[in-house]
Amino acid sequence: MKGSTHLAIGVVIGAAAAAHYPFTLKHAAMYIAVSALSALSADLDGPSMLSSTLGRFSKWLREWLYWSGLLLVIVLGYLYIAKGSFYLEYSILALVLFLLGLIIKDGMIRNVLVSLIGCILIYAGIHNAMVWMSGLGGFVGIAPWLKHRGMTHTVWAVWLWAWISSGLEAYLNLEGIMLVSTAGYLSHLIADSMTPSGVKWLYPLYRKSFKLPFK
Repeated sequence: MKGSTHLAIGVVIGAAAAAHYPFTLKHAAMYIAVSALSALSADLDGPSMLSSTLGRFSKWLREWLYWSGLLLVIVLGYLYIAKGSFYLEYSILALVLFLLGLIIKDGMIRNVLVSLIGCILIYAGIHNAMVWMSGLGGFVGIAPWLKHRGMTHTVWAVWLWAWISSGLEAYLNLEGIMLVSTAGYLSHLIADSMTPSGVKWLYPLYRKSFKLPFK
């Protein structure tokens, strides 16, 4: 299912929570933001709306590595032919840049960037004694390397997200954040269960996909 659909569902859940709990603009914005983010988070295991900007940046970075390496190779080649000058360190650098541009895929760079964000969250959680934030960082850091619609699309991931959300609720001191966040994440799995490929809710214990209506 498209990321825009998951986002729309998340926004609706957040808006419903804003209407249910005592209303303030700040709280409404928080419910909607948390629910929308949660509804998209399961797709961190592949290209998604959350990582699309990083995907564009990773494509640019890959092209920069390739062309800067190639340009440096040409310049060094000219210097060697014209002046007989050979620079070993720069030659190694040029070769590394050029090969990285050829070998590394855009997706790998994107995954590294997302994992870097996860590492930052882990550090922030440790530094501020927020275990839930470190848990979120672990989720963000590991998810990009997992199989699409694998572990992030399971009941275990929902439970993990609920635990992270409970910490966020305690930190914000805002009633309903855990419920709204978990509902947003759960909505993603339910929506994906309506697609032809379904969702492996109990993976890896049970590898068959569940589809709605149940088949």
